[in-house]
Amino acid sequence: MPDFRLCDHQPRLVDRRNFLSTIGGGFGGMALSALLAGEQRANAGDLDRTRPAGAFPNFTPKAKQVIQIFVSGAMSQIDTFDYKPELAKWEGKAFEPGGKVELFESIPGKMQPSYWPFQQHGECGRWVSSLFPHLGTCVDEMCFIHSMVSKSNVHGPALFMMNSGFVLPGFPSMGSWVTYGLGTENKNLPAFVVLPDPRGFPMNGPINWGTGFLPATYQGTALATRDSMPPIHNLFPPTDPRMSPDAERRTLEFLRTLNAEHASQRPGDSDLEARINAYELAARLQLSAPEAVDISQESAAVHRLYGIDDPATAPTGRQCLMARRLVERGVRFVQVWSGALNAGFPRQNWDGHEDMVNNHGREAKRFDQPVAALLKDLKAQGMLDETLVICTSEFGRMCCSQGGKGRDHNPFAFTSWLAGGGIKGGTAHGKSDEFAYKTVTDPVYCYDLHATALHLLGIDHTKLTYHHNGIDRRLTDVHGHVIHDILS
Repeated sequence: MPDFRLCDHQPRLVDRRNFLSTIGGGFGGMALSALLAGEQRANAGDLDRTRPAGAFPNFTPKAKQVIQIFVSGAMSQIDTFDYKPELAKWEGKAFEPGGKVELFESIPGKMQPSYWPFQQHGECGRWVSSLFPHLGTCVDEMCFIHSMVSKSNVHGPALFMMNSGFVLPGFPSMGSWVTYGLGTENKNLPAFVVLPDPRGFPMNGPINWGTGFLPATYQGTALATRDSMPPIHNLFPPTDPRMSPDAERRTLEFLRTLNAEHASQRPGDSDLEARINAYELAARLQLSAPEAVDISQESAAVHRLYGIDDPATAPTGRQCLMARRLVERGVRFVQVWSGALNAGFPRQNWDGHEDMVNNHGREAKRFDQPVAALLKDLKAQGMLDETLVICTSEFGRMCCSQGGKGRDHNPFAFTSWLAGGGIKGGTAHGKSDEFAYKTVTDPVYCYDLHATALHLLGIDHTKLTYHHNGIDRRLTDVHGHVIHDILS
């Protein structure tokens, strides 16, 4: 006869996992996982298998942190930084480069030069269009790569490629790789912070800054950047009139007792010890995070510099000022997004299919002054030399028109720029053809950009690996060369 005592429904004590889940209201999940990286290294020692096998940095770095500005939707190189005066001679003529022209959603229209005039700037004499009068004053700090190439002309895969090195989802972003290799310099803040466009997330959403197969510790932590919203949701637990200070203290003491008892039964379990420390770390975050993102502490002059006093530039101004405050406090990698995915029109990003003048004109107005202010502020604070700033899109735009006023996607040639952190300012690398249609010298893929960024951080990109599914994966896959010509 079966022993029905095995099926008795006995009242169960709340186990530790459910207890933590129930009372752990406040800042949890991925944000706390990112903060755990430094503590795991300290507590886990040789038993910590979430860290790379090699010692990083491999050599003396020129940069300590990265600010990546991602221009979502595809900024037109022809109308911004890649000056093509010969294109004006072809205006209105058929686009016949020879062979099939593969466009994303149109047939080739007539040849279309820049919608904006160009002018030389700085001691280096770099050409910049009138879309960017403020950034034009910064060209002596910037290096332009005019020979960027993507493997896709579709936003989703191209975004994945520029962020992770692969056109498919499921691979770690550059920010995750950097924090996996170097960890954090501030145990009270996430090592990898993402500042989305206040209008919303870009295409692909949070997967763009995902950790892929790396431990969740290295996931990017997104902060809200809209002025009407708190940057960090649920940072503080909700107030409960039934919970007196004395009751809260006794609850925390009970939690410590449970943790200590659980840990005592598992000696040598360093991952467990690190996880327990994460909850204590949350309390420190409640003190450090609000101060770090509180731009009201900055002077009126700084607010004017970033354009926060102007409704047109204030959204990006808040993002850029928050980025400076975060790297100033030791955050390793900050990603700033310009452009959001939206279902209607006008598009809320740089995807100028319908009307380039309205689209790029509006987006550049939001972008120009705040990004220039970031470069100037970093330099004034003495931080530009140790901060690598990278600005890129997923691809560029065509030299022919779409529907008379727009431009279609172009993965064959586009422009990215870098500044600070070991970059040789006032320079350019690579060239596109006379129409900015295809790269003709020194093609640069995301692998090369990533390898160069890692090099400036003191990391040999071939040694930063993670064993996954029988393969030693890396950010640059089996590709990538450091672009030594752009290094100071």
